[in-house]
Amino acid sequence: MTESGKPILYSYFRSSCSWRVRIALALKSIDYETIPVNLLKDGGQQFSKEFQALNPMKQLAIIEYLEETRPTPRLLPRDPKKRASVRMISDLIAGGIQPLQNLSILKEVGQEKQLAWAQKAISSGFNALEQILQSTAGKYCVGDEVSMADLCLVPQVANAERFKVDLTLYPTISRINKSLLALEAFQVSHPCRQPDTPPELRA
Repeated sequence: MTESGKPILYSYFRSSCSWRVRIALALKSIDYETIPVNLLKDGGQQFSKEFQALNPMKQLAIIEYLEETRPTPRLLPRDPKKRASVRMISDLIAGGIQPLQNLSILKEVGQEKQLAWAQKAISSGFNALEQILQSTAGKYCVGDEVSMADLCLVPQVANAERFKVDLTLYPTISRINKSLLALEAFQVSHPCRQPDTPPELRA
């Protein structure tokens, strides 16, 4: 917490994890202060001692906590089946796709193979995700309410675009992503509008 009582978000403008949390904070109308986490030239990140003390894994796992402490608007449906679907989709993206195309992994893969590796990782996950969404989606990932699954989807689609994945193969994913990007919470949390966004990438 800051002296004013605002929560602090340690954030990197392009981080999928940070973006998910920023969307949640915006949806729940939680005012917060951003402390940028600097990206190093070798693909690593520079963390403050305060952040490392709070989060030794240097990862952000905040949305479930926000849901427990600030339940309105809800990001997990009341219906148990829908709630399970939201968690399944969230896990598929946050655990099964995004980590495989993270900067730390791409660094190990090597410069020449990075694009092909990222495209394969994302396409493999999107093949499964497209199939799942065909049975769970309404306007958004699960029905017609924005959920934690949608918070995971939008940053991952942005990564897919960055790695030049052919999104015409995923019409359901693309349709949902377009609907979500029209919402204010997804716009204000976008990487192009963050304090540490480089001037050339700002909207």
